[in-house]
Amino acid sequence: MPGHIRRHPLTIILLLAIALRMGVLLALPGVFAFERTGVIQGSSAYDSYARNLLATGIYGQQAGIPDAKLPPLYSVALAGLYALAGRGHLQLGLFHSLLDGVSLLLLAAIGRRLFPQGERAGLLAALGFAFYPYLVFQSLTLIDTSLYICLLHAFLLLMIELRRRESSARAILRLSLAGGVALGLALLTRPALLPLAPLLALWFLLRLDLRQTLRRLAPVGLVALLLLLPWALRNQQLFDAFVPMSTTSGANLWQGNNAETLPTLRAGFDVQWIWIPAPDGRLNARERDAALAALALDWLGANPALIPELLWVKFQTQWSIDVTPRRNPVGDALPEGDPVNAYSSPLFDQIGRQVHRLYWGGLLLLALAGLAITRSRWREVSLLWLVQLSQTLVYVIYHPSTRYRAPTDPLLFLFSASALLAIWQWWQSRRQVPATP
Repeated sequence: MPGHIRRHPLTIILLLAIALRMGVLLALPGVFAFERTGVIQGSSAYDSYARNLLATGIYGQQAGIPDAKLPPLYSVALAGLYALAGRGHLQLGLFHSLLDGVSLLLLAAIGRRLFPQGERAGLLAALGFAFYPYLVFQSLTLIDTSLYICLLHAFLLLMIELRRRESSARAILRLSLAGGVALGLALLTRPALLPLAPLLALWFLLRLDLRQTLRRLAPVGLVALLLLLPWALRNQQLFDAFVPMSTTSGANLWQGNNAETLPTLRAGFDVQWIWIPAPDGRLNARERDAALAALALDWLGANPALIPELLWVKFQTQWSIDVTPRRNPVGDALPEGDPVNAYSSPLFDQIGRQVHRLYWGGLLLLALAGLAITRSRWREVSLLWLVQLSQTLVYVIYHPSTRYRAPTDPLLFLFSASALLAIWQWWQSRRQVPATP
């Protein structure tokens, strides 16, 4: 076995990652077995969309009534899983675990291409991802995280290959088209990736000229837009207005920018618990969402002095070493059977939070050191800086939480791995220094 581990370390890490997830799933059926308990950890909305799509052929949270509250890809994938293997926590957990396995392989490949000692950096980052407690939990819940991470890693790897490829025009075009597919699917899962697009062009310009950059990235953007087009046209017909992604962006903007946002975040709660103003019954979903966005912008316009503090508190929340939100409603504040009740149990609130603080906090400190250690390769590794920058900008504009930051954490583990390798090299050099006679 030791010899096999040395020859095939990534395979061992992959198997351990899947085994860990399935082991946790089997050990905690009271938490994850939603088909038996009726309590869905993650988002029950995705489950409703998937079931209604199978039953009626219509994408809507209520059966037979179309809407666009959530981007469609994860719900459609979930409907396919239900049709193929049935609705259950074991099927869901295995599906997500396999997605995490693919993400893990892609992460190692990204490390090999961008980092000094890339093979080792990729392996260590994959190991960090495999055992990251927060993402182990996320992969076992009914949420889009595993799918989004997989598509994000695939898109980044394709962009790395697209920038470095110097072969035929046909090979470059194939990479561009594949990259457009990955980007379009990622946006149909979580639109938060969109701000990375202009920053990606800057990263290409660090190595290529403007003509080469446009030639390689134009097909990426075109294919992504073509994939988004059917969803946008469907929403245009439904609302008689341009709705490229969903009808919840205005609500998210309002929750992150109103008089209650700062005190709610300071108290450690998620802003999802802030009361949303009752909508005008004469407005459709798109119009109500636009009205909430207007309320947020009006509040920001009336309170410019609070904006720096608001952004700083959101930034701290996004990058906290604690699981955020740090506190959740309890007791009578929650309806019976609400999945949030589980987070007040000792397993999650005491053990889970402490483990996360040590695991994520330690790797974050190492990543900061790794940023300095890899600075000489900034033209390559800055792609991952731009990913973190773009996602942070999105969530300090809207509202932050660990769940929104976590999909990019494995990319940060590549910097953590670089720091660990540097520490190991320093230690080895110290041991090899001959003793002074």
